[in-house]
Amino acid sequence: MRKHISLLAAAGLVAVGLAAAPANAADPVFTLISPAEIGLRPHPGQSGEPQKTSVDFRVENPTGGEFQAPTTYTVDLSPLKGIADVTLGDGSSRCTLTAAAVTCDGRWGISPGEDWVGSLDLAAAKGSKAGAVVDLTMTGAAKGATFKPTTTKVRIGGPDLVMEEAALKAKLNPGEAQPLPIVFGNTGTESVKGVALELRTTHGMGLVEEYDNCAHSEDDTTDKPWNKGWSTTLCTFDNEVKPGEVYEIAGALTLKAAPHAFQEGLIYGVHQAGSEPKSTRKLSTPRTGKKLGIKARSAKAAPSSADLDPWNNRQEFDFSVKNTADLVATSTSLKGKAGETVKAELGFRNEGPAWVAYFRAGEDVALADIVIPAGAKVTKVPEQCTATTAGGEYREEQLGAPRYFCTTSHIIGEKQRFDFPFELKIEKVVTAATGSVSVGQWSAKGTTPQGWDPNHANNKAAFVINGKDVVPTPTTAPTTPGPKPTASTSPSATPGTSTTPSPGASTPGGKSPNGGLADTGSTAGPVLLAGAVLVAAGAAVFLVFRRRVTGRA
Repeated sequence: MRKHISLLAAAGLVAVGLAAAPANAADPVFTLISPAEIGLRPHPGQSGEPQKTSVDFRVENPTGGEFQAPTTYTVDLSPLKGIADVTLGDGSSRCTLTAAAVTCDGRWGISPGEDWVGSLDLAAAKGSKAGAVVDLTMTGAAKGATFKPTTTKVRIGGPDLVMEEAALKAKLNPGEAQPLPIVFGNTGTESVKGVALELRTTHGMGLVEEYDNCAHSEDDTTDKPWNKGWSTTLCTFDNEVKPGEVYEIAGALTLKAAPHAFQEGLIYGVHQAGSEPKSTRKLSTPRTGKKLGIKARSAKAAPSSADLDPWNNRQEFDFSVKNTADLVATSTSLKGKAGETVKAELGFRNEGPAWVAYFRAGEDVALADIVIPAGAKVTKVPEQCTATTAGGEYREEQLGAPRYFCTTSHIIGEKQRFDFPFELKIEKVVTAATGSVSVGQWSAKGTTPQGWDPNHANNKAAFVINGKDVVPTPTTAPTTPGPKPTASTSPSATPGTSTTPSPGASTPGGKSPNGGLADTGSTAGPVLLAGAVLVAAGAAVFLVFRRRVTGRA
């Protein structure tokens, strides 16, 4: 039997800097993250196989940008000898296991926010004694960066807090609310004095109620009104939960889809008080005069301690909200004389109402296809863009190309702009020289419209140099300037019991981003898993393009 303890585990999350080398002034500092403590079921001896517990490791990148240098992560296994047996867990294809250590290859760099490293499956070794405690430590190394290690205490025996899967409605409308029933129990061998309830939601899903014993994370990143990761709520309770007891919340907890909700996720879990999840993000506590409580359920509601299948310390769920996101290409008009260099911000904006996030795959939401007007030569290319031939085929030389493909990030906010800064030299004045800017999903021919975009007519706009009349840029609605586009990854929600997915297209289980099809009515189409469906003739171009922009094959 296997028990999965993910990033914010039953024992809580720790991000402790142990003996980290001092960083240079310009070096970024990354924090490794793992559970503070885990308990392993004692070895059953000759009566059966030991139960496995999975420990997830992540790295937190607070810089807001992607760190692209190759990285190596190492876990020292020597303290576990005779205490616990180790195997590689789900989503650890980039890790190698020896008797002395686990090494994970981070050649793709580190995305902003929390990025996946790997997972280990631990089981009590034969002959290990109940009460034994050892440290499991991961370190990181990369040129030009400093890593704060993380240590998880591994204990034989102890409490086992588990969360029951809640019956939730998956398909919603914007503004729709539903109750969140929380039921958990202790199937371990010891009592827990005090517990913490962890609730994590994506940008378009939130909790209605506020309580004095529930702290909420704050996104204090400037100029980014959209949440690039997950909001966290932590509720603490003083109750003692004994082995075999089952508790439920005594009060209302309501989930509500925001007007900009689209493909959303929920993670909910229970942890031992004092080891509850910790992060570098700030938590604020409201002052409402109300406290959320928990109460014991009848003993018959408890699961059998011999069967942990319906239980886990953490559960995850996906929501599909019926919504659309209108991507609008921005028209641009420039003037200049022969020999002059001009600057152009070329791109598009999202008119909403929905935001779009591909948390599971970490792939780009959209592609901008930019055709350069005749007589102009590109002299400076944004790092998010790559040159192609006029027909969209691969081109080695990046400057002076007739066409460029520009990537977004894995998130587009509900009122976000993507502006790609080009510089062009006007080599020859061509009256009303006209190119174009198109936005959509990648195809062998450039872009095709997104299924969730309700207005395909505005997916293409003119890019004119020395036109007879200035082409106005549409301003149908106010927009919020966005960050420079970068490809990144964040944890994703999966329905049912917890198996925390690794980021990127190699997510265990092969699920599509945010759990499948985008439910958008008559225009519904599959949520993009960029690169999953490639036309054979254009596949090589796309893969080279992805390597150049994100460092990923």
